[in-house]
Amino acid sequence: MNLRRLSAACLLVIMSESCNNLTVLDSAPSVWSVAGDAGGEPLMIPMHDNVVMMEVKGGTYTPFYGGKDTTVNVKDFQMDMHPVTNRQYLAFVQRNPQWRRSVVKPIFANANYLAGWANDTTLGPGMLPDAAVTNVSWFAAKAYCKATGKQLPTVDQWEYAAMADATMPDARKKTTYNQYILGWYEKPNTAGNPVMQDTANYWGLHDLHGLVWEWTEDFNEVMVSGESRRDVSSDANMFCGSGSIGAGDLMNYAAFMRFAFRGSLKANYCIRNQGFRCVKPEK
Repeated sequence: MNLRRLSAACLLVIMSESCNNLTVLDSAPSVWSVAGDAGGEPLMIPMHDNVVMMEVKGGTYTPFYGGKDTTVNVKDFQMDMHPVTNRQYLAFVQRNPQWRRSVVKPIFANANYLAGWANDTTLGPGMLPDAAVTNVSWFAAKAYCKATGKQLPTVDQWEYAAMADATMPDARKKTTYNQYILGWYEKPNTAGNPVMQDTANYWGLHDLHGLVWEWTEDFNEVMVSGESRRDVSSDANMFCGSGSIGAGDLMNYAAFMRFAFRGSLKANYCIRNQGFRCVKPEK
């Protein structure tokens, strides 16, 4: 495990502001339990969604964390073309009532779970079916991916896919790439917009930047200089987002914001501008 030392102390500001058709299998569903650390997560009914998955050719890249000589090998994988939408997640909770807002256990999702929905199976006023689902916990996102035969992307998979722009698999040195990301950070309330309104990146993926933050499988492997929710060490200013504004490398600033945001999370958090998408290994 690479050492990832980041502080999340200043990212609370980000947390506060900043479908397609789904087909349920006709065959009789099997039921399984997702093994969890808290004595087993709710049982799930498997299902199939018809989200187009794009192939991402693996390779080696230099991540944000670590030194210049740090490299990570990423194997080929497939990734959902866009974040999971309200429409898709609604089908999931209809299929799996244990994940409805009124019955989900607090250990798996806090009180903000599916905030804004009118009830367990109805979106709230003004909510778009084809907007990315938000206010979902890591447990819920993981359960959805599991039910569809997929999994959440690792940090490295997500970062690797997201470093592309429309023409290059690694556009992190391009000024336009960083300007687009930083421009999004300045926009409030983009989470309610429909998916796929942007230009697809090199891999054919949409909305990795510019719409919502996304859960990753190993989000809590980010190491901070103190406890992730109460970091009061003297290193805080060094790693704080505000302290990075003057960084000469804008790529690092944008990546810092993502890593620090992840480090500020707990698995049952449900945040209004955070969604998810799923991946699976390349065949």
